[in-house]
Amino acid sequence: MDHSSEQILPLETLRAFDAAARTGSFSAAAEKLNLTHGAVSRQIAKLEDWLGLKVFERNARGVTLTNEGNRLHLRTTEAFALISINSDRWVEPRGTAVVRLASIPSVSGLWLMPRMAELENNPTRLRIVLDVDNRQADLADEGIDLSVRCGRGRIPGRVSVQLFEEHIFPIASPELAKEIGHGDPGRLLKFPLINDSDASGWRAWFAAQDIDYRPRPQDRRFEDYNLVLDAAAHGLGVALARPPLTQDQLKSGRIVAVDERIALNPVSYWLDRPVGRPRAAAADLARRVAEQAGLAPEKLETFLQDDG
Repeated sequence: MDHSSEQILPLETLRAFDAAARTGSFSAAAEKLNLTHGAVSRQIAKLEDWLGLKVFERNARGVTLTNEGNRLHLRTTEAFALISINSDRWVEPRGTAVVRLASIPSVSGLWLMPRMAELENNPTRLRIVLDVDNRQADLADEGIDLSVRCGRGRIPGRVSVQLFEEHIFPIASPELAKEIGHGDPGRLLKFPLINDSDASGWRAWFAAQDIDYRPRPQDRRFEDYNLVLDAAAHGLGVALARPPLTQDQLKSGRIVAVDERIALNPVSYWLDRPVGRPRAAAADLARRVAEQAGLAPEKLETFLQDDG
């Protein structure tokens, strides 16, 4: 076995292998795991590349294990049996109405979670498995049906549609807001400014006010927007509101607007899916997400029918 790569194989890869070995078919394995045939095929290709050998012989009626594949299947069967002994382990739900949805922590907590009950229960019952991660994962390889992300455009290898844009404005804790007061936009530069992953938001806002902004030593940066809001609420500086992520925080009074001037954020929100025909449950969830985002139905249908 080659094992030329240092990367540890994901559990999803071994699940795909186990399902294909048991059913003798990539299509049957895909149906069992609620994946596409292509997703299973890619997982097996990843496994064979990692091992440096073939685990299946492909034929017209399906697949059969090679000698090496049979030895591997004996090992994975034992491993899965050992895992199942632990009765406290988390078992991920599976079924035709289960949809895997990926997003970053801030969008998951501030936009998706308040809408989760509506997304799952109306008009019919769905079960959403939420994958929270900052990586730009390969959706097809990891068995993810949909992704809601922040970005500047489409990502190669995905089918994408823009959900909505946002107009940003400065916010701070109520106490710091009193100190900042009212006046010209340059007054904000007297205080630490809080950035998220980069300074593009503040650059866009100040550029709209004819001011050239560059990050300074006193400014702060937090990779996740949840931490940006926490830092602002605790008086560490001035942040930017990103509607609709900040609606609940503004309503509660935890943070307040310190300037009414707005600017278009260069980052917008996107709904992605893997290339290929989406499963019925995934298409159903995409329509529900689009409705919550106010996306025109015709744009969503184009997104669902696009083959990449």
